[in-house]
Amino acid sequence: MELITGTLEKVFEGTIWAEGPVWIPQSQIVRWSDIPNNRILEYSPESGQTREYATAVEFTNGRTLDRDGSVVQCSHGRRRVERDHDGVVSAIVDSFGGHRLNSPNDVVVAKDGTVWFTDPPYGILPGTVEGHEGEQEYGGCYVFRFDPATKELTPVVTDLVHPNGLAFSPDESVLYVADTAGPGRGSPFRVAAYPVGNGTCGAGRTFVELEDDKVSDGFRVDVEGRVWTSAGASVRVYAPDGGLLTAVDIPERVSNLCFGGPDGQDLYLTATTSLYRLRTSTRDTVRP
Repeated sequence: MELITGTLEKVFEGTIWAEGPVWIPQSQIVRWSDIPNNRILEYSPESGQTREYATAVEFTNGRTLDRDGSVVQCSHGRRRVERDHDGVVSAIVDSFGGHRLNSPNDVVVAKDGTVWFTDPPYGILPGTVEGHEGEQEYGGCYVFRFDPATKELTPVVTDLVHPNGLAFSPDESVLYVADTAGPGRGSPFRVAAYPVGNGTCGAGRTFVELEDDKVSDGFRVDVEGRVWTSAGASVRVYAPDGGLLTAVDIPERVSNLCFGGPDGQDLYLTATTSLYRLRTSTRDTVRP
């Protein structure tokens, strides 16, 4: 089956570092972040227009939909995972063991309503333009699972240097996590895969390892279990066994992506200064 069925379209230009796209079915828009400019944008494919949804947002990054359709997003500046419900923003979780989180980066919500997120240090590093300089208070960079029912926050992956993008396989038996530390920090650019059971992760394995000039930052998994990932100035699609199926060159470095559109088959890409769209023959695993 041909996975890419259309040509690449640039639908917006004007960000410094675009990140964290999510398709919101209720309003039929793509929402994403311009992190250094500290704002959230929304693109409407019906009108072809982009608007500022919010400003002074404390450097939001990755986001996803909760089971009720509200937006769960990561805030570098507030060092927390938070909920945006019709413009009202509230904290979900901001500390672990009495210490502040680093700078939550990307997030997914499991079918049971638990919130899984990565916590690298990018929003607190010296000289950062994506947050506020600060300390790593709990002494690591983990992937966490938060249970809203019990308020329990549990580390589920602790062996990655800088965990970043993450997504579940369609049956949620595998959690894929990108490590964007890179060789200079002792870890190759790669996507790791962890078996999931009873709310915990088993020992991980390398799913794919990318070249030194490529970074698998954010990604999504489609209904057939294929991993669609950013990879430097390209998008790559990997089969569930890790085999490369196809790749599309993009004019800029890609940070993240999401499926959207009325039928879910439009792939939206945040890529440095722009938002792109690419027509596909598949869709995401979750459509509220």
